[in-house]
Formats: sequence, structure tokens, C-alpha cells
Amino acid sequence: MTTYNNFYEFGLDKSDPAENAHTLQPRPWTINVEGEVAQPRTIAIEDLLSWFPLEERVYRMRCVEAWSMVIPWLGFPLGDLIKRLEPTGDAQFVEFTTLMDPIQMPGERSPVLEWPYVEALRLDEAMHPLTLFAVGLYGKMLPNQNGAPLRLVVPWKYGFKGIKSIVNINFTRTQPKNTWAIAAPTEYGFYANVNPKVNHPRWSQATERRIGEFQRRDTLPFNGYADQVAYLYDGMDLRKNF
Repeated sequence: MTTYNNFYEFGLDKSDPAENAHTLQPRPWTINVEGEVAQPRTIAIEDLLSWFPLEERVYRMRCVEAWSMVIPWLGFPLGDLIKRLEPTGDAQFVEFTTLMDPIQMPGERSPVLEWPYVEALRLDEAMHPLTLFAVGLYGKMLPNQNGAPLRLVVPWKYGFKGIKSIVNINFTRTQPKNTWAIAAPTEYGFYANVNPKVNHPRWSQATERRIGEFQRRDTLPFNGYADQVAYLYDGMDLRKNF
């Protein structure tokens, strides 16, 4: 997990982040809060960490290439922060943005994606108790290559909903345009829920292989969290809203 991961801001190969992320400076660090919120503000990471007790959560995580792993994350519920920030009644979505600094993140010099990296959730998804702001894993604070000092963890969605090194939180009325839906709209939609019945255009998503195992297993709807989250999508066409 710490030496085999995606973080295009440090390179396209899965080994690149571990090799190149030493240039990231996770302190000092601030997070800007804006949009449909009671009080726009800038929060230092130290203040953010002082507000909430950290807890460990062991989640099954799945990436788009149909492999998965079990990871003990250290963090706090995103919903607790959102309540404290007091979004207005007009807020329907929350958008997150990664640091834009090509000196610290040399991969941003490449035109492979539209920078800075942006991800978003519907507000009720962000408020769900499973959704986590992570600051550590495996009992330690986040390594640079895993998104230090603050990243998103949404265990029932694909890997690209795990935006890293967050510097901006924006509450919006309308659905934001997230990076992968801009880059490849026929392959990656806004919702990114794990749905084994909807194949990626270039591979099947019906089965997956857990890291460390050789035998493939059936992919579970919502990555195995259907009992907790399926109600969020009642009445939606999950083939259309992929």
C-alpha cells in the first residue's frame, strides 16, 4: 500500500509516488473552506486534528484495476467536520481539491490530467458515517505517497474517490466536475460506486483479486457495504449513474 499506489502528481507508475513524494512538504498545511457554508475560513491542519479524536477503521478497499486490499485507516468521520463547518441549506455537494504545486508535485507538470486534481461527493455521501478523512494508516501518520497530511476514504467506491493532499473544501449547489469524469467520461462517472454488473470498457469488474491472494473472488456490490449504503441510491439507475 505504501510502495504500490496511484498518485499521478508524482508519476504514472505505481512505484513512482514512493520514489518521488519526498518533495512534498506536509507542514505547514492549511485547508481552505468556501462556498455554501456559514463561515468561509482557512484551517491549519494542527487545528483540524485537535477538534476530533482519531480512530482506526479497517476497510476493504478496491481499485479500478479490480484488485483489493484490507487497510487500517486512522482518521475521523468527514461528517463530523461538515457539521462543524455548517453548510447552508443550498449545499448539495462537497468538492475537494489537491495541492497545486509543480515544484512539490512534479507530476503536475505533465498534461496527463487537468490539474489541480478535483474529486467530489454528494453531501449525503460525505455525511455518511463510513466516509472518513484519513490522516494515517497502519498506526502511523500518512506517508507522503499516500496523501499526507489529509485524504478522503470512501470504502464503497473505487480508488479514484480517494483524493489526497487536500487543500480546499468547497460546498456547492450543483454537481462539480471531478477530474476522472473530465479526463475519461465514458470510463469514469461521478459516482464511482462498486457495481460488478457494470464493466469498465477495457475490463470486467465481476471479479477481483485481493493483494496477497492468487484466487479471484466475486466482486460485491458497493464493495461489500451494500447493507449500509445502498439506500443512498434508491431510485437511481446505477448503470447510467456509474
